[in-house]
Amino acid sequence: MDPIGKKLLDIAQKELGYTEKGDGYTKFGEWYRKNVDGDHDEYFSTAPWCDMFLAWAADKADVTDQAGQFASTIEHAKWFKKNDAWGHDPEPGAIVFYDWNGSGDIDQVDHVGIVEKVDGHTLHTIEGNADGYKLMRKTRDMDDVVGFGYPSKIKVEAKYAPKHAAPAPTVDRIGSPVTSTQAQEQEHSAAPEHLPTQEVVLGGILAFVLCGTVALAAGRAAAAKAPTTPPIRVRKRGKHHRPSTPVALPADVTPADLDAADASTTLMPAISLAAAHEAEDREFWGRIAHLEEDKELDFWNTLHAELTDSEPARYATTPGFR
Repeated sequence: MDPIGKKLLDIAQKELGYTEKGDGYTKFGEWYRKNVDGDHDEYFSTAPWCDMFLAWAADKADVTDQAGQFASTIEHAKWFKKNDAWGHDPEPGAIVFYDWNGSGDIDQVDHVGIVEKVDGHTLHTIEGNADGYKLMRKTRDMDDVVGFGYPSKIKVEAKYAPKHAAPAPTVDRIGSPVTSTQAQEQEHSAAPEHLPTQEVVLGGILAFVLCGTVALAAGRAAAAKAPTTPPIRVRKRGKHHRPSTPVALPADVTPADLDAADASTTLMPAISLAAAHEAEDREFWGRIAHLEEDKELDFWNTLHAELTDSEPARYATTPGFR
């Protein structure tokens, strides 16, 4: 039996008896429309669904790379042929393609199913859209068979496997029970290598030191960027500002006393007329002292001195003369 086809059969057997709705709607066509067709065309929800059922089953079995995902039986058959997985020998698990006209032409394929059992020239199959409406078992002869597609013969590129992962199983071992020896080999290959205890401790210390260094550097950088002065400038109170609280008056002084003192303040007595004259003379002669060399000024100085010496009493006793 084809091992990949065996997985498809396991899925198909669980769906036996499924019947399309009155308008041709099936969950397989709806799934194909949403998940495979790039345009999400409504056509596929009610279209003939024999091959879309196989696409759905391949997705459920996780073998889409080997079984393909098609709605067209002709394109599906050509895909197997292109990948060197096409032949004419019946085999359980193989995908069988029919032409009801018996032409044997791959371009005339009408229907598709999965071979469940081979009995001479008689095929026992599971087919979607069988009799035009149902998922069911069918018995057919080889007269209408165009060919077979063998999913296990599709070459699939190996996927990346981790260094310590177990090797991927070969096709002939898919689905076979795992022996205790194989389980031990897989467990041993999947187990990571244990580092010596001393190296683990040293590695932890180095990681701790490195993290601390990075954190310290980040803290210093953040502190350097922090402003040293407040962003809002605050005016400090100067000496000319009034104090926040008024000065308290002595217990025996009231504001009325202060007002009465201001009203009774007297002006300083006027200075005598003679003292004022003398002050003005000193200011006047002090300002023109640098002009004493002038001849005209020297004459007036001499005249003034003579008058002062000859009539000292009259100048001193005559009020209002200057």
